[in-house]
Amino acid sequence: MVNWLKRVLGSEWEIAPAGGLTGDAYLATKGNQRLFLKRNSSPFLAVLSAEGIVPKLIWTKRMENGDVITAQEWLEGRELKPVEMQHLRVADLLRKIHQSSELLHMLMRLGKKPITSDESYDIIKERLQRTNLHHTHEQVVIALQYLEKLLPITRKRKLVVCHGDLNHNNLLLTEEGHLYLIDWDSALIADPVVDYGMILNWYIPQENWNEWLRQYGIATDNHLFGRMHWYLLLDSLHYLCWHKERDEDAKFVDRLNELDILNKQIERLM
Repeated sequence: MVNWLKRVLGSEWEIAPAGGLTGDAYLATKGNQRLFLKRNSSPFLAVLSAEGIVPKLIWTKRMENGDVITAQEWLEGRELKPVEMQHLRVADLLRKIHQSSELLHMLMRLGKKPITSDESYDIIKERLQRTNLHHTHEQVVIALQYLEKLLPITRKRKLVVCHGDLNHNNLLLTEEGHLYLIDWDSALIADPVVDYGMILNWYIPQENWNEWLRQYGIATDNHLFGRMHWYLLLDSLHYLCWHKERDEDAKFVDRLNELDILNKQIERLM
């Protein structure tokens, strides 16, 4: 890969791995010029760049084997700290994404289909049965009961482009003060509570939820927090299956404990 990039960019460019879980990201440097290179980013990157949600896309090139390399401007900055997820700028950026018709139309043109809660419910039930988790752990049995009971309030919601992995590591604050949301590999079309529910649950003290939601642009209703916990349960169950499938016992136990906490939160909510 490094040799191919050098051939494309020129031998005067220095190429180095940029980290990340996939190992498909690189930093290219020539004098004062720097580029962030990534293999097989989604074509969705172009419209995200045009909307100012990710750093500017410079070019896209196809390799001989069919892989696609994208080059974005390299910006000096840092990840948000967990406490900074409470900042109202995060709510502003998320509202911009969720309200963007351009993002929605592009993702649908790329073949992404909206995911309803009924479809998500059927998928997680099948996955839990396949991993034999649907009856072996009390926490899972209780979570499935809550998913079924709360399912009706999740229906008939406006579905929008969601990031799907909203943690502080994916928010980049540049030295110039621009805020970007990066790593869109998990993008989906779903209820926006998929995104802001993660932020509220993991980063925002409960006494500040209403203020954060007002900045985002919605008022709470009788079903909002029920929907939020429905999707948090769904996410937790998927991760539980993920670790079970990979025999990651310690992480599986951690996820089981998180599931127990969510079940207790829902019990208090109901």
